[in-house]
Formats: sequence, structure tokens, C-alpha cells
Amino acid sequence: QLQLAESGGGLVQPGGSLRLSCAASGYTFDYYNIAWFRQAPGKEREGVSCISTSGGIIDYADSMKGRFTISRDNVKKTVYLQMNSLKPEDTAVYYCAAISTPVCQSDYNLYAYWGQGTQVTVSS
Repeated sequence: QLQLAESGGGLVQPGGSLRLSCAASGYTFDYYNIAWFRQAPGKEREGVSCISTSGGIIDYADSMKGRFTISRDNVKKTVYLQMNSLKPEDTAVYYCAAISTPVCQSDYNLYAYWGQGTQVTVSS
């Protein structure tokens, strides 16, 4: 069993930065690829980024490349999402999720474990 908890969301001005954290509890954190998804009101949940078990393979959605950086610390059982140059369209609830398949998956329905989400609002 794996439990995930996000933190670090908040209100930030356009062009600002936030760092989200996804803290895990459980014995098998190292076995899971961890992804960040987000969902804005009235919109479909979309993938943001994903990092493999060792951190060696990382994916980003095109609109996040160059602005967002994902990383993980398996000792601390935490995955981070550094978000820079934030835009109003980045406003959403951000979720982290875990999957034990060999590679990250883009279909959020395949992820077995989810955090409760953290709100990110980008507004002046």
C-alpha cells in the first residue's frame, strides 16, 4: 500500500514560481514511477510530468517543457515539481500519482495511487 500527500500549492503571480512536493508513505516507494497530473475546473485531467523509479527517465507535457522540473529523492520518499514562469493557464489542482508499470503512462486511469491534490492559482 502506498499513500501520497501533496503540498506546496498556493497563490502566485504570473511569472512566479512554486515547488510542489509529493510525500509518500509505504515500503515500496522505489518501485513506482511517479507522475504529476492537473485538473482545471471544467477540464479533463491532464498529465504534467512523470519520473521513473530511479529518476533516470523523465517526461513532460509539451506546454511544461522548459518551465517545470520534476525530481525525486527516494531516501525521503518524495517527488518534487519545480514550476517556474507560471501562467494563469497553469491554474489547477495538481495531483501526484503512482504506477508500477515499467514505464510512465499517460492514461491517468491506470494509476493506482493518488494524493488528495493541492491547489495552484496563478493570478495577479
